[in-house]
Amino acid sequence: MLPKNQRLRLSQDFTATVRSGARTGRRNVVLYARVRPDEPQGDNRFGFIVSKAVGNAVHRNLVKRRMRALASQIPANASGLDFVFRALPGASEVDWNELSQQVSSGLESVVRKAGAKHEKGL
Repeated sequence: MLPKNQRLRLSQDFTATVRSGARTGRRNVVLYARVRPDEPQGDNRFGFIVSKAVGNAVHRNLVKRRMRALASQIPANASGLDFVFRALPGASEVDWNELSQQVSSGLESVVRKAGAKHEKGL
């Protein structure tokens, strides 16, 4: 379980991150990141979206647990960001190594895009 200060809990935080943040997609996961204007150097916050299309409750919870564990792999230069991980239907069928590789490569890309987007003032 993530500490309370590292969780996205409000729907407007999810919406702002998904709609105005940087986005990158991989085969089984889509990652969104947004620099928080109010706390540019604070802790990162994470939210997870796993729909019923992923599978039954057992599969959805497995995918959420895996994504929470992978959230600790955020690059060291990233702080003050909101992240949303959206699991796609195939996420429950891939093994840990493949999901880990997809999330890792996606995190590098989305952090870079979020920083560039923030610097441009978009």
